[in-house]
Amino acid sequence: MNTDILILGGGSAGCVLAARLSEDPRQDVILVEAGRNVTVGDIPAEVQARYPGRAYLDTSNIWSKLTALMGDTARNAGRRPRRYEQARILGGGSAINALMANRGAPGDYDEWEALGAQGWNWEACLPVFRAMEADRDFDGTLHGSSGPLVLRRIGDAQISPFVARVMTTLDRRGYPIRPDQNGLWQDGTFRGVVAVDDRGERQPTSLAYLTPEVRRRANLTILTGHVATRLLFEGTRAIGAEVETAGSRRFTITARHVVLAAGAIHSPTLLLRSGIGPAEELRALGIPVVCDRRGVGRNLMEHPSIAVATWLPPRLRERNPGEHHEQSIWRYSSGLPGTPAGDMHAAILSRAGWHSVGLRTGSLFFWVNKSCSRGFLRLASRDSSVEPEVDFRMLSDERDLVRLKAALRMGGEVLLDPGMDGARDVVFPASYTPRVARIAVPGAWNAMQRGVLAGLLDWAGPLRAALIHAVVTQGITLRGLLSDDDALTDFVRTNVGGTWHPSGTCRMGRADDPEAVTSPLGTVLGVEGVRVADASLMPSIPRANTNMPTIMIAERIAGFIRDGR
Repeated sequence: MNTDILILGGGSAGCVLAARLSEDPRQDVILVEAGRNVTVGDIPAEVQARYPGRAYLDTSNIWSKLTALMGDTARNAGRRPRRYEQARILGGGSAINALMANRGAPGDYDEWEALGAQGWNWEACLPVFRAMEADRDFDGTLHGSSGPLVLRRIGDAQISPFVARVMTTLDRRGYPIRPDQNGLWQDGTFRGVVAVDDRGERQPTSLAYLTPEVRRRANLTILTGHVATRLLFEGTRAIGAEVETAGSRRFTITARHVVLAAGAIHSPTLLLRSGIGPAEELRALGIPVVCDRRGVGRNLMEHPSIAVATWLPPRLRERNPGEHHEQSIWRYSSGLPGTPAGDMHAAILSRAGWHSVGLRTGSLFFWVNKSCSRGFLRLASRDSSVEPEVDFRMLSDERDLVRLKAALRMGGEVLLDPGMDGARDVVFPASYTPRVARIAVPGAWNAMQRGVLAGLLDWAGPLRAALIHAVVTQGITLRGLLSDDDALTDFVRTNVGGTWHPSGTCRMGRADDPEAVTSPLGTVLGVEGVRVADASLMPSIPRANTNMPTIMIAERIAGFIRDGR
């Protein structure tokens, strides 16, 4: 096969690229995606739903063998890799994520430019955000009205009584309820901005951008169930890629231009397998070096997370099991020296899972909104079927540890506030551990087990706290953590998780920056014919769920390609 433009990865970014670049009928475009197809006629119910808790834990929708190390190696020598959920489905993260449609702070994009991504400041990015969206609640200079993605805030009919009570409690504690998460950058609480269409259903980019009309274009080919294994080069010019089918048949697609949109884990992995990366590491695996670029796979970023949860009295539980769970957010500033405003984020969750225990549990899910720690990924093998080694090294920068410890304390204070009387029961620390991940996989056995446990906890009455601490937290209590700083430190270090926002591994920068991988146009430095267009381009992590910034990146890179830049 041959084409003009070959896009590798059909996630949030890849679908945008395919739609935009195929607008020119003179350009043949092929989109390659490892996962299954998603169309208007066959979108799975769990993907279409407002509640995403089944879709993102279903192993048929993710790279099921991908694992990652979370905490800092130096301090957690005995740590083990955990499953790390990344989408493997047309539409990528936009097909299984939490639907949140926030952009981050204007300062995030000004910082990108300061770090070498010339032309990526807020003034340049805001018009693209506006063009992407059709905001049903707000207009004005910060919002768009006619883009492919419909945005709206959680309404009065959707918000759970628990979430509403947390918001009023926070308001009384000095964090005012504000109308627009995508408005002026301020601390406070906000109804969540979600990307759901006018029917109230999910809009993955595989539907919002790859509409039936777009899919009918004669110059666009979409290959799902196909995995790109490596790029092909003549010298330092890319000429296409090797692709493998589900039946392990390999073939070549030649192209004038290759665009990587496989995400912050798999885009750098493809570059490394193709001979672009740290030369010593590549030679050690027997991979011929095309370009020695030491930044490939470095600068790996995430939003480190921890949570505080509570068992909910029956009248405070989510009334609609199909409703979105991340109904509001709490943004605040840690005040730690050297950190920006709004550097902390808490998702106020009406439920903690799809199962019976999750429906009875509300939580504050905290993350460091502007994290300082940096990790890396590297190849474990030259075999394309072997996932890379991923090490986030979370909390390796002490500032991230300090902020998560303070978050856990603040979360406990909020849930135990007298304003929450009658709206919470037992309050306990929570985290997304490998044990939790195992029991959270959708299925009849897990549903039955969680149903039995939920029934016991409802029945337990005065014994409920003891049962939760014995079965759920395995002996760890919030009181114990808050009264012992060493125990709190150990808990956060051991249980820190991510938010499924990997970024930065092919970061944009100046041509003379040895750590940069790409130019501000997305072109891979040192070779020809290859660009990157996904979250791996980010020089620093934005104070946002990364889906909307990733779509914005894809829109801009597509524009650069169309303009011949």
